Amino acid sequence: MTQPQSQQQQQLTSTAPNPIPPHQLHWRDRIRPDWPLPTIQNVVATVNLECRLDLKVIAEQARNVEYNRHKFHALVQRIRDPKTTALVFASGKLVITGAKSERLAHLAGRRHARAIQKCGFRTKFLDFKVQNFVGSVGCNFYIRLDGIHARYHQFATYEPELFPGLVYRLVKPLVVVLIFANGKVVLTGAKTEDQLFDAFANIYPILLDFKLDIEPGMEKAKKVVRRRRG
Repeated sequence: MTQPQSQQQQQLTSTAPNPIPPHQLHWRDRIRPDWPLPTIQNVVATVNLECRLDLKVIAEQARNVEYNRHKFHALVQRIRDPKTTALVFASGKLVITGAKSERLAHLAGRRHARAIQKCGFRTKFLDFKVQNFVGSVGCNFYIRLDGIHARYHQFATYEPELFPGLVYRLVKPLVVVLIFANGKVVLTGAKTEDQLFDAFANIYPILLDFKLDIEPGMEKAKKVVRRRRG
């Protein structure tokens, strides 16, 4: 190879893009079309009303509330649209649960705050933040939980005598995955929707590796699962 050709080859090599490692790809590029997708079941969010609250006054004036300070130091407030529950603290902090998206959680927070405002409190709406996305998915196949635990014991906890599922703690993203032998999976701890789906893109290939080749619903599969638990 002549010197000019050699220099040209080096130039091409140096400018060629490096392949992106699979784990660095966006979850949309890692989840295959035939994979199931998690459904968001609950969004937990917090907000600060920047106002001290007299929970007894709210309990007397507001609708759909429960308050028993001897049992729990927060007031429980429910609204129908969007269907959510808020824990209302005297400090002015709210914890909102039950929304199916971040947008609905934000809307619910506004409506809970408005209901409290109507009781005579000068509330604000500050520091809204999603604390947890909870999602679930059905894999439509049985899973060898003992196999996952044996290979990934540094990340997985499996004590079937205490809890029927395997608890898998992902490091990146920091999400906890509950895996059940019947193929049901629950993901919790994600701070964003992207984190939730990213966690699923990381865990699903592992589930496929430990798939039991028996159709769900077959009695033989149930016997295999029970035997492995025992």
